[in-house]
Amino acid sequence: MDRPLRLVVATRNRGKTAEFARLLGADFRVEALPHDCPLPDESGGTFAENALIKARHAFQCLGGGQAVLADDSGLEVAVLQGRPGVLSARYAGELADDRANLTKLLADLAPHTDRSGRFVCVLALVMPTAVIEDELERVYLAEGVLEGTLEDTPRGGGGFGYDPVFRPHGWAHTLAELSPAEKDSVSHRGRAVGELLRVLGTEGIVDDA
Repeated sequence: MDRPLRLVVATRNRGKTAEFARLLGADFRVEALPHDCPLPDESGGTFAENALIKARHAFQCLGGGQAVLADDSGLEVAVLQGRPGVLSARYAGELADDRANLTKLLADLAPHTDRSGRFVCVLALVMPTAVIEDELERVYLAEGVLEGTLEDTPRGGGGFGYDPVFRPHGWAHTLAELSPAEKDSVSHRGRAVGELLRVLGTEGIVDDA
């Protein structure tokens, strides 16, 4: 197979696209989803269901001949019974931005002393017949989890989403205070990409790490 493999990421989030480009490395040429390809409603009840919905929708929108990667990720907070979970990107409402979501999370956590939570990322990669012979498509799933503690106040100017209040176990800093390389080494998304690359390596789609 020619290198690098062109891969479209089913997201409008520029920070997420750049993060995937760093994590996937030289085997892939990562591109953003074209603006004429709309994103579907995330109607699934789990991260895996939503990742598959987005990946398959984008795959079909692009004509079925292009490798597509989608992720669904979010924050699960123990004391909030797993919320915001699959609603992480719209926790404060359908049109909410990162600041509104973060403000709501901190307000909901204010009465509680248990600050434990975890980030979860599930990736869905759809590969076309041009890459995998004799099949219409092949789908790969991979998951990454990062356990940590939620701080009372945001810290750091990097990252996005809930990164400014999430401090991974064993670290003194929030994800938003880490360098891109530090974040990649520990993040749930980095762990999910590592698992995906391991699976693809065993099938010869990418070089074994």
